[in-house]
Amino acid sequence: MKYGIITIFPEIFHTYLNMGILKRALQKGLIEVKVHNLRDYTTDKHRTVDDYPYGGGAGMVMKPEPFFTAVETLYPDATKRRVIMLSPAGKKFDQGTAMELSTENRRLLFLCGRYEAIDERVKTMVDNEISLGDYILTGGELPALVIIDAVSRLIHGVLGGNHSAETESFSWGILDYPHYTRPSVFRGLSVPEILLSGNHKEILRWRRKKALRLTLERRPELLGKCKLSDEDYKLISEIKEEL
Repeated sequence: MKYGIITIFPEIFHTYLNMGILKRALQKGLIEVKVHNLRDYTTDKHRTVDDYPYGGGAGMVMKPEPFFTAVETLYPDATKRRVIMLSPAGKKFDQGTAMELSTENRRLLFLCGRYEAIDERVKTMVDNEISLGDYILTGGELPALVIIDAVSRLIHGVLGGNHSAETESFSWGILDYPHYTRPSVFRGLSVPEILLSGNHKEILRWRRKKALRLTLERRPELLGKCKLSDEDYKLISEIKEEL
């Protein structure tokens, strides 16, 4: 998977991308991330990337010229890039979007805005606008990192186990089950006996039931969006009787 990022704060990305899973994915060549400074594609001595808005109003607007110049200079073949603008007006990002992006053969190119907004004309070369949610951040850098992290985890070989990403929250449509590790008893709190039993069939059933219960209690709307088995419906009935 290949990513490109256009930003006025490239330093933001260096620390995060050089730690943990993403660092190993980069070292293995499983992902490629190129970070570009938007100011390198300005034409004035002050490397100006913003200006006052037409019509007045608060804040500054990012100019269109640097974005067009950067995209067309760095990635001139439009068929090999998928330009994504991080915007509160975009489609809300979720696991389904992450999975769809993980199958993309083109480079994912993120345009990170700052200030009040990006000039509307930049959208003429944008393929998708994506939002993390119904709140405002100071720039598009954090959303870009979130998307890169979420998408990269779905690339084969990035995570240690073959099924790690498949069994995480949202990947199977519902929330995750509780996890435990050693010691078996900590401050009087014990690991559920079923997890120590060695009965893998019952452990799987316990985990699925716990995941369904957590989803029912905290995110019930998810149950209407995922494919449930006959066994799931039986477990949900048991859960409702227990509540």
